Amino acid sequence: MSQFQTTQWSMVLNAGNEPGQARHALESLCRMYRPPVLAYILGHHYTAESAEDLTQTFFARFIEQGYYLKADPLRGSFRAFLLTALKRFLNDVLDQEKTIKRGGLTQLRSLDTMVSGDYALRDRETPELAFHRAWAHTVVKDALRTLREEAQSAGKTELFGELSVFIAERPDDADYERVAAKFGMRRNTIAVAVHRLRQRLRELIRNQLAQTAADNDELEHELDELGQSISLFVS
Repeated sequence: MSQFQTTQWSMVLNAGNEPGQARHALESLCRMYRPPVLAYILGHHYTAESAEDLTQTFFARFIEQGYYLKADPLRGSFRAFLLTALKRFLNDVLDQEKTIKRGGLTQLRSLDTMVSGDYALRDRETPELAFHRAWAHTVVKDALRTLREEAQSAGKTELFGELSVFIAERPDDADYERVAAKFGMRRNTIAVAVHRLRQRLRELIRNQLAQTAADNDELEHELDELGQSISLFVS
């Protein structure tokens, strides 16, 4: 059996066969990918409060009104489908706001009130780029959380705390020597441990993205997109 026949996204695409499993999988995906949706809406200059409300409304409609039933497995990943549905939703909201404005009421948006932090729009960044940046951040953050939990289960929490900073940034010899001395380990042992953490992190990221892809080609595309998006939040 192909790994893609039992992923969360495949369950959603086959909602007609197992509606209960499909809804559970969809709710799980929506919880996971809430940050990119929030980032996209914030990118349209909504206040933090309005963006939070719109994010909740979007996911409620996405699930309750069966947006996912229109998903075409030939059109790609859950990420791509989510972004398309989000664009349509926000366009409808903007149309409603224009109607309200013509009636003399105040718009929900405010160009003067932007939130700071991970999801705020950066200089010369489009809402779509903010969506992809937040998506990449979410994927990596969740994979790191799993990696940390695995270290805790193995009784290596303190060691992981020291080595985790080396996963993204390659340490120099002095860093290896310092950690090796602290834990009474050989320098080469520390280097091997860091290498294994990096390998495991890549594996966790791949497994997570596989849950949102329809096939292997789409998975490889998601991995490529992730690599490009990562540069957006580390730059």
